[in-house]
Amino acid sequence: MSSPELPEIVCAHSPDSDDAFMFYGLATKKIRSKILTLRHVLEDIESLNRKALDGVYGMTAISYHAYPYVADKYVLTAAGSSVGDGYGPILVASRPFGPDEIKGKRIGIPGTLTSAYLTLRLMEPDFEAVPMAFDQILTAVKEQAVDLGLIIHEGQLTYAKAGFYNVVDLGRWWKSKFNLPLPLGANAILRSLPAPVQSECTRLLSESIRYSLDHQEEAINYALQFARDMDLTMAQKFVGMYVNDYTVDCGELLPVAAQKLLDLGYEAGLIPQQVKLEFVR
Repeated sequence: MSSPELPEIVCAHSPDSDDAFMFYGLATKKIRSKILTLRHVLEDIESLNRKALDGVYGMTAISYHAYPYVADKYVLTAAGSSVGDGYGPILVASRPFGPDEIKGKRIGIPGTLTSAYLTLRLMEPDFEAVPMAFDQILTAVKEQAVDLGLIIHEGQLTYAKAGFYNVVDLGRWWKSKFNLPLPLGANAILRSLPAPVQSECTRLLSESIRYSLDHQEEAINYALQFARDMDLTMAQKFVGMYVNDYTVDCGELLPVAAQKLLDLGYEAGLIPQQVKLEFVR
């Protein structure tokens, strides 16, 4: 059992199968620290983005798009990124729809601080964004409350089965335009925490991800409880898409890609200030 004297860091992440897979080693105490304990809090990514504005959690998942708004409070950890390399959030419709038809349409989006929304704005600046809970977007498209929906999380694998059409895969668009992976989710830690605590949290997360990759069957089975409308095969595919080498450590290419995304957002007037990404290792 962990010692009650150890300082506690509240670690917030989304209740999604890829995040559950990443944090499996930590959540089940297979990975531990001698200097701190982690308490897990689960919330959807846009809620976490909003709470990061106020520095609510010691360590938290955020969207890369949210970083310029919270960079005064948080620094990123080298471990824990969700990255689409040639695939990513998908714009869907209830009928065949050409990318040239997007202009001016009402689009259901999973939050204005998500990286998916920023990427869509870079691809097509002219549309009416209708923010809503990510798991309500397909219903809104089906009921014609919006013309199109921007799908994140498991919906990227289930939309076709539900009768929707792929209009644009933003990860594919980004890759074809810039030959870079698309940075989506990041993990951030409070700047106010001591440097040894920041480094330890980064190490713990990296080790937890490595543990899951080395023990995939048990980690996937754990993650399945958080997988909406997915069987084992689909959950394995989804986790395989978003938990990869970039997740263990961002390396050199991912920071370049993330800086490109945020710089383009700033140049397009979508992000109010330019920031330089900082990572803790």
